[in-house]
Amino acid sequence: MEDGVLKEGFLVKRGHIVHNWKVRWFILRQNTLLYYKLEGGRKVTPPKGRIVLDGCTITCPCLEYENRPLLIKLKTRTSTEYFLEACSREERDAWAFEITGAIHAGQPGKVQQLHILKNSFKLPPHISLHCIVDKMHNSSSGIRSSPNMEQGSTYKKTFIGSSMVDWLISNSFAANRLEAVTLASVLMEENFLRPVGARSMGAIRSGDLAEQFLDDSTALYTFGHKRKNWKVRRFVLRKEPAFLHYYDPSKEENRPVGGFSLRGSLVSALEDNGVPTGVKGNVQGNLFKVITKDDIHYYIQASSKAERAEWIEAIKKLT
Repeated sequence: MEDGVLKEGFLVKRGHIVHNWKVRWFILRQNTLLYYKLEGGRKVTPPKGRIVLDGCTITCPCLEYENRPLLIKLKTRTSTEYFLEACSREERDAWAFEITGAIHAGQPGKVQQLHILKNSFKLPPHISLHCIVDKMHNSSSGIRSSPNMEQGSTYKKTFIGSSMVDWLISNSFAANRLEAVTLASVLMEENFLRPVGARSMGAIRSGDLAEQFLDDSTALYTFGHKRKNWKVRRFVLRKEPAFLHYYDPSKEENRPVGGFSLRGSLVSALEDNGVPTGVKGNVQGNLFKVITKDDIHYYIQASSKAERAEWIEAIKKLT
């Protein structure tokens, strides 16, 4: 890699005037992100454009395009917005980390915090997100939900951000508050936690890499993904990137209520007695299971054996 180059590689960029999406080769330097056209797999010089990072804000993950879950948004000092799409969550987060570090290069404390986020936080190998979520919902030792007020509105069954951080530390899922915020952000990205009210929703829209989940007594959250019961959902399988979104067919708005990456996942058919214990409802037949790389288990029922086989085959091609 050339001197002064922090990172380089392919990203898909949204056009400024015509909002189409094109693959560009990006080169990140200390205060500039350059992008190049490609011809025959090679970058064409001089650069097609440049993004000055001084005064930029970064939003990752960016949720403005429901069918593009791997977006980063950069907003310059002059309010120009750039939307950049990576090929995987790992690659998106790696770009976001390096770009955020370049933006804050003149602030050693901020850069040090980012390095802690990237390098020191590791979920212990014997603990999965599945385990944390089960404990969160425990009636005696889990997170207690209660009515909370924000700006004159009352939100039922919510908890404050700092309470979640305290709980993660006290249950030894995180060693410090920075790790706990990182872990809570992962839980929120997987839809196990959901922001409620202006304070936490604002953090999602405008927060940088370290501020997606707020360690705050005024930010409210609630439980998101409800496992262990059955609901009718419309599923949409997307190829690039490999993602399975699901929608509530009873709602007119065309926004997914959840979804998960299929990269590194496992999918298999289940026998009629393969439903896990504790799952409500007498559901049998045409079942299959998807286990994500983070060890989250999704149980899905197709309308027929033939349809189940089609879903399994289609998902396997993308894992």
